Amino acid sequence: MKVNGKAYRTIWPSKTEEYVEIIDQTRLPFEFVIVKLASLDNTASAITEMLVRGAPLIGATTAWGMWLAMLDDNSDNGLAQAQDQLRATRPTAVNLQWALAKMEAALRPALPPERAVIAYALAQEITDNDVRLCSAIGDYGSRLITDLYKSKGSDTAINILTHCNAGWLATVDWGTALAPIYKAHNAGIPVHVWVDETRPRNQGNFLTAWELHQHGVPNTVIVDNAGGHLMQHGKVDICIVGTDRTTANGDVCNKIGTYLKALAANDNDIPFYVAAPSTSIDWTITDGLKNIPIEQRDSLEVSRISGKLDDGTIGTVQVMPDGSNTRNDAFDVTPARLVTGIITERGVSKANQQSLSKLFPEFI
Repeated sequence: MKVNGKAYRTIWPSKTEEYVEIIDQTRLPFEFVIVKLASLDNTASAITEMLVRGAPLIGATTAWGMWLAMLDDNSDNGLAQAQDQLRATRPTAVNLQWALAKMEAALRPALPPERAVIAYALAQEITDNDVRLCSAIGDYGSRLITDLYKSKGSDTAINILTHCNAGWLATVDWGTALAPIYKAHNAGIPVHVWVDETRPRNQGNFLTAWELHQHGVPNTVIVDNAGGHLMQHGKVDICIVGTDRTTANGDVCNKIGTYLKALAANDNDIPFYVAAPSTSIDWTITDGLKNIPIEQRDSLEVSRISGKLDDGTIGTVQVMPDGSNTRNDAFDVTPARLVTGIITERGVSKANQQSLSKLFPEFI
């Protein structure tokens, strides 16, 4: 995708193959800053502090982190320590575990002097493959949007509601939930996106609105609690969200607040789709409520908010009384019964184990 007319991915290795570069997403939308990751510690901090975020991008960053670790210490002990450090960064996104498992399988049998070369090649493969998966999700999802447009029988835009950020900033490129929107927009289908602000970290109004604007896609930021109201008044045609972990039976774990949007969509007969690359599907579990760990994040994310102040500087302000208690669950689980379909790189599946296993028999 493009920023000010120039094409970027969200992560890429340096030309000298000595470090990795990323877009610091904590500085968006007010500053576009590229940061160098030169060590395992840099990478782990970037994931924990959400300089990079979104399940697919976390997976790719994890792979590059393993490469950086092997440049520094390619011993068996170094391999194990790197895995443990990265595994502890974000517990919910299954792509992190998936990337570590692929690295383990490739690096453990290799001789230590070979590990850095193998890790680099595998990290590049994981990165490039994520782009392919997201592009394919865009192709399948855009057909849903096109069909809706044709069924309306008018030139009015298709109104799409999304939650959090599941665009190219959450992946290596294209995105998951936003990929169908970009593909439909590029094909000339008029679309308009309702962007949930997504408290407490505001990924909607900081990231989703920014990248949609960069690509020229019409969008409107709304407060998190407005979605149901808009649905009741016929202003939402379809909901498309991303996922940090989807179970084998179609339960979906996504940014906190997704479940409430699914309930509202169900009550108003509005299709609710989840864009999920196979790398985000956890084939080992079938009960999201019981088995998906929900990350608890710092209370300061709830009690404070950052933004551009009246004098043009970027600052942080407290938004609640001193001494107030907070709870910061980062994700919730939407039961499969509320999901109309799951958009994957191999097609659109019903949210159940039978349908998913037909698309991905090798995982069952």
